[in-house]
Amino acid sequence: MRLILWLLVLLTAAVAVAFAAKYNDGSVLLVMQSHRIELSLNIFIMLLIATFLVFYFAVRLLLGIFNFNQRHRHNKAEEMMLASLKSFFEGNYVAAEKMAGLSLKLTDSAINKAINAIIAARSAHKLEKFIQQDQYIAIAAKDTTTKERAMLLVTQSELLLEEGRYEASLCTLQELYSSGGLQQTAVLQLELEIQQQLKNWDTVLELACLLEKRSPFNQQRVKQLRHTAHLENIKINASDSRLLSKYWRNFSDEERMDSRLAVAVAKAYMSQCDCSAAHRIIEQCVNIEWNSELITLYAECLDYHVSRQIECAEGWLKSQPDNASLLWTLGKLCIHCELWGKAQNYLEASLSIEPDQATHLALAQLHEKLGQHELAMDHYSKGLKLTLQQLG
Repeated sequence: MRLILWLLVLLTAAVAVAFAAKYNDGSVLLVMQSHRIELSLNIFIMLLIATFLVFYFAVRLLLGIFNFNQRHRHNKAEEMMLASLKSFFEGNYVAAEKMAGLSLKLTDSAINKAINAIIAARSAHKLEKFIQQDQYIAIAAKDTTTKERAMLLVTQSELLLEEGRYEASLCTLQELYSSGGLQQTAVLQLELEIQQQLKNWDTVLELACLLEKRSPFNQQRVKQLRHTAHLENIKINASDSRLLSKYWRNFSDEERMDSRLAVAVAKAYMSQCDCSAAHRIIEQCVNIEWNSELITLYAECLDYHVSRQIECAEGWLKSQPDNASLLWTLGKLCIHCELWGKAQNYLEASLSIEPDQATHLALAQLHEKLGQHELAMDHYSKGLKLTLQQLG
């Protein structure tokens, strides 16, 4: 269809030129210094048209050559970029860096520049060529547009994290946040890892809560991260009773039910000789979730409320009659109150359920106080034998 239209246009133009030439008898005089050239108007028009056509086709030819070179260059750049990706995933980082660097010089596409710079930077990083890595990142930062900025900043942050430059990695990531918008889960995971390395546990808790709402993220890992962050914060606040109490009060009901956290908080209070606070936490948690370590701790911090502790522990014994840790705790509490008979009964009951070096030691010390040295030596001997067996 297009060819037919062009033929019609040419035929029409030819007819128009023929009629114009028939009735046109004018002339054109060209004067150049001492030279005079006179041409008929028809010939002048024909020369003008011919000149235009020659110029037009010359320009088209030059543009065609230029476009051909550009296409060839573009195709070559894409081939090298694909080759660099292939080499990178094969672990051939030397070839990947070389190919990506060459493609980076040839390509004019902003996104291709960013991809090539990132491949080259990651390859240089794997080869521990950190100066070249930074150079590639700088090239990408200069030549890429806003659309490629996120890809570049995430890459730069990851590389800085792997180098152990945590502060710089976090600053780079915060540049990405400055653009606003909802961040990808992978970006939040990256910041989470950085904050863990920087030991910013409050921020780790915030990020863990945020990631918990995103279904693709591992919920079990979130819980573990929150648990770790809480344990670290408990250690930080352990020297200040006021801060520790405030931190514990801010726990959710679910977190208060976590006996492992309760163990850490109870130990922190015990380190400050605040046995009352430690006992309250142990008693609250044991009623919800049984934990043998909490039961053992219950007998390690003693004050003037030991008789109340015995009553509480005997209440637990109704639901846990064969618990060796609870029987050991009761024995220790009874020793403190000089209830020798009850102490001996509880400790021997514990030993009958689970032989333990600590229980033999407690019985040995009890028999020494009662002047029963042979029995004391027998328990010392049995306790030592158990210890040697465990070491062996």
